[in-house]
Amino acid sequence: MNKQEFIASLKLRLVGLPQNEIDARAEFYGEMIDDRIEEGASEEEAVLAVGSLDDVVREILSQIPLGSLVKEKIKPKRGLRGWEILLLALGSPLWLSLLLGGFSVVLGIFACAVSVLVSLWATGASLAACGVGGALAGIILFFFRNGVAGAGLFGAALVCAGLSIFMFYASNVATKGTFSLVKKCIVGVKCLILKGGRDDA
Repeated sequence: MNKQEFIASLKLRLVGLPQNEIDARAEFYGEMIDDRIEEGASEEEAVLAVGSLDDVVREILSQIPLGSLVKEKIKPKRGLRGWEILLLALGSPLWLSLLLGGFSVVLGIFACAVSVLVSLWATGASLAACGVGGALAGIILFFFRNGVAGAGLFGAALVCAGLSIFMFYASNVATKGTFSLVKKCIVGVKCLILKGGRDDA
């Protein structure tokens, strides 16, 4: 694929974005290809070095706010007629309740995910606090009251400290995975909006 074909395909895949955004992205990737050609690469090699079209589109979509995509998608191509306004008003109890229901479901899923992450981090912090507090209490108990009970408490504290390290690691992995999943879902929604934009075009 040469530069012209790549830019034309990129513009086609970005239909649904504001036109100035499409032009700016096409110009950016065109300049990137030109820079690689100036460094000695052939046109085809320069295009390949930029990455696959799918990866480029996903990268662009990850940087564009979802709100601007939705705004561009719902922007009317013409003024609404009187009967269309009447239908929208009469149908508002149905479409508005469905819209609010969908928003509530998404918000509920998001709240559940955040709750799980907060619980994981809180469990890790609790285990760490038990480990530190138990170790101090075990040392004091060992030297001043009951040696066997103090040693047992110190051992339990070490177990808690070890579990806290595991929990912090698991919480970190879960947090990164959740953010990655959310980002992929948002990019997927943006792709659906763009496909709808191409269908309308």
